[in-house]
Amino acid sequence: MSRQLTIVMAQMNPIVGDLRGNADRIIDLARQAIADFQADVVVFPEMCLTGYPPEDVLLRPGLYPQVQAALDSLCAAHLPVALVVGYPMMDSLDERFNMAAWIENGQMKAAYMKQFLPNYGPFDEKRYFSPGDQACVVDYKGVRFGLLICEDIWKPTAVARTVEAGAEVLLNMNASPFHAEKHEDRLQVVRRRVAEFARPVIYVNQVGGQDELVFDGSSFAMDAEGEVLVQAPAFESGLTPVRMLRQGGNVALLPGAHAPVPHDEERLYGALVTGVRDFIDKNGITAGIVLGLSGGIDSALTLAVAVDALGPARCEAVMMPYHYTAQASIEDARLQAER
Repeated sequence: MSRQLTIVMAQMNPIVGDLRGNADRIIDLARQAIADFQADVVVFPEMCLTGYPPEDVLLRPGLYPQVQAALDSLCAAHLPVALVVGYPMMDSLDERFNMAAWIENGQMKAAYMKQFLPNYGPFDEKRYFSPGDQACVVDYKGVRFGLLICEDIWKPTAVARTVEAGAEVLLNMNASPFHAEKHEDRLQVVRRRVAEFARPVIYVNQVGGQDELVFDGSSFAMDAEGEVLVQAPAFESGLTPVRMLRQGGNVALLPGAHAPVPHDEERLYGALVTGVRDFIDKNGITAGIVLGLSGGIDSALTLAVAVDALGPARCEAVMMPYHYTAQASIEDARLQAER
């Protein structure tokens, strides 16, 4: 007997601290996944309820009642689909954990504590969180799903625990920032875990800008042979379905949508546009921005990024010539502003 399930990867662009708004976005995306793809499970990024990185917001005791209220609202929605969402939790001993919740039939069926906390580059999770040490596997519609959060997939120990607990499919929730060749790095790491444990991986990543960080999305689904069967777009919010087939004792991913992976220059430009757009929008700057043009290549590129991020109506270009400014520079700046 065979059965097909649809797991939807939700590339969400959360706003740090906007718990009510983020919960509403999760519900809206889940409803869209049901309507568009008849989803069985919708997987969201790491810490999607608070946004990532929340940094010292995590040190405020008043945050955690808001987190619970947001989780309650997700349960109260009683959606006919399972949700996998990320959030922070503080226990009775005032220890904080980076968590994933499996919400089903209006209840939190399972919760998972991230095991490996990154503390390098832009990450300082050991400042805020304690690590978990237990696997979390959920049996849903005949498939055993193992939950992992971001850095867990980079370490074989967490994956080994999850596979030993009976996981057939690994759901990896991420808030993985962009840098050059990061997508290739992720594929290499996940391929290594797949080779070690022979389990398919559904890798869901956040999208959008937050302060100095940019998240590219680029979520994907990799089968147990290490082949990417589904690829979500870079730098775009949205939903991408992953179909899987239960056939006897086997679970296999099916080929699906495969968004083109941008070349290096296109990815870099996408990161610049995304970072500018979300820095302006998430800080509530609605009127727009003012840029100085010199007629040179640096200000020309800056204006191009700004217009692609915000639209021409929100970008005002100003030329401030000096007596050393060449007439050609003035003319170049004028032409660019007009176009």
